[in-house]
Amino acid sequence: MIHFSFRYATNPSDVVGYDTQKIRENFLIDQLFTPEDIHLVYSMYDRYIVGGIMPVKEKLKLETIPYLKSENFLDRRELGIINVGGKGQVSVDGEIFELSKKEALYVGSGAKEVFFSSMEENSALFYINSAPAHSHFPNKKVTKENAEIVHLGEDKYANKRIINKLIVNSVVETCQLQMGLTELLPGNIWNTMPAHTHNRRMEAYFYFDLEEGQTICHFMGEPQNTRHIFMQNHQAVLSPEWSIHSGAGTANYSFIWGMAGENLDYSDMDICPPNELR
Repeated sequence: MIHFSFRYATNPSDVVGYDTQKIRENFLIDQLFTPEDIHLVYSMYDRYIVGGIMPVKEKLKLETIPYLKSENFLDRRELGIINVGGKGQVSVDGEIFELSKKEALYVGSGAKEVFFSSMEENSALFYINSAPAHSHFPNKKVTKENAEIVHLGEDKYANKRIINKLIVNSVVETCQLQMGLTELLPGNIWNTMPAHTHNRRMEAYFYFDLEEGQTICHFMGEPQNTRHIFMQNHQAVLSPEWSIHSGAGTANYSFIWGMAGENLDYSDMDICPPNELR
């Protein structure tokens, strides 16, 4: 079954007045994985779609949704997929791709039928992002062996991490979609610190590999007027172009970042020094 919802974009001057519940209603995506279901959130931030697909025994098809006004989901869109569960399989118009945990697949616009299935008793969990696309680029599987990998941070700042650039322009041709996976090393809790904004692109964060009973505090808002959202494992958050996107957990974790917008330049960002955040 497909479950879908819609999120409007927000003005930063309005968000200043939001209470905790309203912040969570506008930015938090709290449910992405339920057995035999597809969950999709259509956002007005660059018309980005965030979703989760959990096939158990059934093969699930990615159907179009009313917001797209299209015959097929990918008629005018591209798709990024990263598996965060057991080994799974994605079929794109009959072409089969097997994805183990933390492996990615880019699917170009124009694909008609995309099916998802699990290959093990431990169900695959397919986290997906999708953005509008006006050109077609070939489908491509990306593993850590052909990803662009960067080591950042220091233990003394509790932000030592490995950034796996999976669906980025240096690895895969895309129209605007960019995705990657960051792993915090044990004893490290801070991600994307120093924080930054990039008015040219929106972003979405998905947190996973968090120990049961622990939590992550995601920081958002304008650099001089920040807000926060406490999050659990397998939850995602929308990050507007004007907002920082940083986080700290009560234990180490991994997260997937995805973005779309004006350019494909990963390093195009406006840094916010830690001691200047408010």
